[in-house]
Amino acid sequence: MFLSLDANDKRPIYQQIADGIKALIARGELREGMALPSVRQVSGDLGVNLNTIAVAYRQLQDEGLVTVRHGAGATISSRRGHQPEKKEELLKSLRTALTDWILAGFDDQAITAAVQQELALLQQKGNSR
Repeated sequence: MFLSLDANDKRPIYQQIADGIKALIARGELREGMALPSVRQVSGDLGVNLNTIAVAYRQLQDEGLVTVRHGAGATISSRRGHQPEKKEELLKSLRTALTDWILAGFDDQAITAAVQQELALLQQKGNSR
């Protein structure tokens, strides 16, 4: 599992880790039933506190993306299908991100290009790196 942390990122470390794992799931690099490395292993690999990794895993569990069994570790849960009840929440976060882009001075074409680029990265399914 390849994760990296950005010291300049304003998100907390646990959020960077959780978001990184979500991206790996979205790209298909982590699939249903696959085991995540132990909290201890990720902590050692990234050089962060064990509790930070545990918080990230717990967040992923709360979101239904990971199943954690004490003593047996964490595994990727089945990918959830289309969730109409979550659509409005996702639209709000998208609207906030788009607003930030517009306020930063980007035009429609630049925003669309950035979205397409990010989708392409997520759809690579780990073919590059």
